[in-house]
Amino acid sequence: MEEQFLEFCEKNNLFTHHRRVLIALSGGLDSMNLYELLEKNKERLKIQLVLAHVNHGQRPESNIEERELQAFAKNKKTKLYVAHYSGDFTEAKARTFRYDFFKEIMEKENCTALVTGHQANDQAETTFMRLIRGARLRHLSGISVRQPFGKGELLRPLLAFTKDELMKIPHFEDRSNHSQDYFRNRVRNQYLPELEIENPRVQESFRFLAEEVAQWHQALKELTRDLTIQDLASFRTYSSSVQSFLLEEYLAQFPDLQLGKAQFQELLVQLRKKKNTIHYLKANYEVHQEYDFFEIRKISQKSDDQPLPFLLECGNIFEIANYRLSFGQPLEGKKVEIISVSRETPLLIRKRKEGDWLLLNGHRQKLRRWFINHKIPISVRQEACIIEQNDKILSVLGLVTSDMSKPLKNDIMKNGLYIQKIDR
Repeated sequence: MEEQFLEFCEKNNLFTHHRRVLIALSGGLDSMNLYELLEKNKERLKIQLVLAHVNHGQRPESNIEERELQAFAKNKKTKLYVAHYSGDFTEAKARTFRYDFFKEIMEKENCTALVTGHQANDQAETTFMRLIRGARLRHLSGISVRQPFGKGELLRPLLAFTKDELMKIPHFEDRSNHSQDYFRNRVRNQYLPELEIENPRVQESFRFLAEEVAQWHQALKELTRDLTIQDLASFRTYSSSVQSFLLEEYLAQFPDLQLGKAQFQELLVQLRKKKNTIHYLKANYEVHQEYDFFEIRKISQKSDDQPLPFLLECGNIFEIANYRLSFGQPLEGKKVEIISVSRETPLLIRKRKEGDWLLLNGHRQKLRRWFINHKIPISVRQEACIIEQNDKILSVLGLVTSDMSKPLKNDIMKNGLYIQKIDR
């Protein structure tokens, strides 16, 4: 097995760009095989090893196994980090805890890869579990040999081998693997054995299905590489099938945004319509649809020390966003706009509000209508900065200037507001 393992690693360039790797060491047969294979061949692969173990505290043997692994690592002269899970236990919570811990250790030890002991039987189980749960077709591709993780990669070099092909070496047996309380255990110990009565090679069939789905997905990615999704004018010309695939690809950029089937269809229908809106999705994400363009954004946390509204007195300078405002004091440099203001009263710098209007070309115009006519994105409207004096809007910073700011002949009470675009 050892030579086949090395051939698989080298064929897929798993460790070509990694020098320090973190091994998730549970103590089971899979992870112990993984460690022995990598430890024995670390010079050939040109890697250094760090170990991480999570004690879930769900079995009486957990603490004994932790001590045994610490002694094992010490004997092997390999650094081992241990974390202890606490609180209510669920498979999902435990998984999140483990992988958060692994990311932490990767950063601490400058590891660029996490390596886990998932093998071919795990692949078959995962594909079948997702099929039962009604996962989208793309997710039936199962577990990837490599995928982005933290600031590096997650590698699974044992996926090419079944459990029967692993070396028979000392390891710990987890008695909870026989409990029917967990979905994976029911799949492993009950559902798959029953299916194997009908087809002894059913696990191989599930692995083949996962491989075919992965190939299908890669082929579609390559064929649609030049198609755009965020340009809605183009997006709406594609067939519904292509639209669905492109949207799934776009959503894959946001792994913590898991839309259900109904939510996905709702979003797809929304994008097919000409709308100008911001719509909350879930998990602090929202979709911004602005005329012929859309994007999904993480909702940013607003600062507690909001600077607006702000009164700017004559002689003072105020900075906001990418602008410097100087009341009465000329600014040197490029990108300086000057608008006429009265020096007798301060300027109010504020956000927009309902009913705002401008005087443009001698006519009053609602600010909302001006935004619509000039196709100003909603996100820009929300952040628009209003410059007001004596209850009249002089300017919308960086967008439009009112007639109110134009100097009058022989008006000795007028002064200048200097506005400079700055790079931050």
